[in-house]
Amino acid sequence: MSSESRLYTFSPETKAALRKFRLGTSRAKDPQAVIYQIDKANMEIKQAEDEVYSNMQQLSDELPDNSPRYILLSYPLTMDSGRLSVPYVMINYLPPTCSSEMRMLYAGAKELMRNQAEVNRIIEIDSAEDLEEIEEKLKGED
Repeated sequence: MSSESRLYTFSPETKAALRKFRLGTSRAKDPQAVIYQIDKANMEIKQAEDEVYSNMQQLSDELPDNSPRYILLSYPLTMDSGRLSVPYVMINYLPPTCSSEMRMLYAGAKELMRNQAEVNRIIEIDSAEDLEEIEEKLKGED
């Protein structure tokens, strides 16, 4: 067992929600995103709100100015070849104004969250406005 998995926890409800989100979004016609945070009191990684966002501007508005978050995103898009693709990625939102303690907290749990959410790709952003260009980031290889 890795040290990360001993330090950070996921409730059974959170694990079930992660699986349900991953499986339920693969055929979605619209973008689907959920925000996750780390509860510093008990080091539990959990969904910040029960809302699933389908609008990137609304998602951007919900991100705090000086606290990191993980965002799971399923984003249907049409590739240049005309093929439909639905990338499922984790966005690591790390604003420059957050404390070094919070940076370390989220950096330490990043790979554990990636594995638990079963995503292949992590996209790093430091500004909520970066979500407006997420489609270009998804089409490219970063």
